[in-house]
Amino acid sequence: MATRALLLALLLVALLCSSLRTGDARSSKAEEEGSALRSRASVDEVKFDFTPFLIQYKSGRVQRLMGTRVVPPSLDARTGVASRDVVIDQTTGLAVRLYRPSRPGKLPVLLYFHGGAFVVESAFDPVYHNYLNVLAAKAGVIAVSANYRLAPEHTLPAAYDDSWTALQWVLSSARHGSRSWLSRHGDMSRLFVGGDSAGGNIAHNLAMRAGKQGLDRDLDGSPRIKGVALLDPYFLGTHVDPSAERAWGFICAGRYGMDHPYVNPMALPADAWRRLGSARVLMTVSKQDRLGPWQRAYVDAIRGSGWDGQAQLYETPGEGHCFFLNNLASPKAAMHMATLAAFVNRN
Repeated sequence: MATRALLLALLLVALLCSSLRTGDARSSKAEEEGSALRSRASVDEVKFDFTPFLIQYKSGRVQRLMGTRVVPPSLDARTGVASRDVVIDQTTGLAVRLYRPSRPGKLPVLLYFHGGAFVVESAFDPVYHNYLNVLAAKAGVIAVSANYRLAPEHTLPAAYDDSWTALQWVLSSARHGSRSWLSRHGDMSRLFVGGDSAGGNIAHNLAMRAGKQGLDRDLDGSPRIKGVALLDPYFLGTHVDPSAERAWGFICAGRYGMDHPYVNPMALPADAWRRLGSARVLMTVSKQDRLGPWQRAYVDAIRGSGWDGQAQLYETPGEGHCFFLNNLASPKAAMHMATLAAFVNRN
């Protein structure tokens, strides 16, 4: 009986010691995790909150909150449009996604730049992949969607430099790439550039650079870029709210103020407008877009500059910024795309 009592006492002591060791281990683990969280919190203190697009931390980490999904190129079953990816600059990793509709003959070429405030989205995002499949089919164009570098890792003018590289590649590939889609199916006498939001900003600045550097004319003197499609473009001016000014400063790392023509084309003198390297401009404005005043001012400025091209303004009532990228079957989005298709195909 005494032996049994002694064994029971020893067993209780062993269980108690085991419990204490487990508690100490858990306490130690909790302290380690708490220390790690505190360390991570101190390292990952927010440097710039650009919600809903991204958050940049003082550690250098960038957390993108949207526009990170990727879909591969394909043969789209609904539209019959085929797509493929090409890396056009090994140094920067600049790539493009090409779209070819199932139509005979030579087709217009559209060099397209996606939106995303210069900081999110890509040419491989499902929203843009879907949009350009439908656009290529509806407008009958060879679309070249450029995957330019994003801020803050690559602040402006990186995106502008990539657009220039993409334009040079399109022109070179059409001339010398005997096996490329552009040389076989593209009609370079009908070359257009365009984009939405930040991509519209890029398209405008690309056309300006083409005009300044003498790349705007063919041998016969006609404009090389036949049209620029600015779809709800990202333009601002000197009188913007502080948050918009901070955002622009973040995008360009403070290099360019609110009066710089990169973001405020209305600051351009009239003679600079006349060097825009395009025959026509299409400006689309969504009535509820807060950028609308600057978009309309753009059209007024170019029409009053003495530029010898044609500027078309198309407004959609009751819609917000770049509404047309989603729900492509909606009547307003369909009309928006029909306007763009008509702009590209008008003689």
